[in-house]
Amino acid sequence: MALSPPPQQRGQSGQATVELVALLPLVGVLAALLWQAVVAGQAVWFAGSAARAAARASAIGSDSHVAARRVLPKRLERGLKVERAAGDEGVRVAVRIPAVIGGDGLGTVTSRARLQDQTR
Repeated sequence: MALSPPPQQRGQSGQATVELVALLPLVGVLAALLWQAVVAGQAVWFAGSAARAAARASAIGSDSHVAARRVLPKRLERGLKVERAAGDEGVRVAVRIPAVIGGDGLGTVTSRARLQDQTR
């Protein structure tokens, strides 16, 4: 004699599958947002490194734009801006934050660094 499920559980066959399928888009969006936060943090980190490299190059009389570009990975080189800050404020570097989904960037991150002039 085969046992049948209790009456209160008969209508719940496949409920876990339906709930999983309903949550998958939410999990995907959450994963994309977390990955975008990682990419943005990496852009901030590399902007600081590029600013320090540009300041070192500027302090010894080298090309600060080339030095900043050498520090950055290829995906962050597009949209790189290196400029001397006003007065004796060193070098300002702007790096574009790439978008994880979509083709355009999400904005730019700037960083400044200053070293004493070593050419004197």
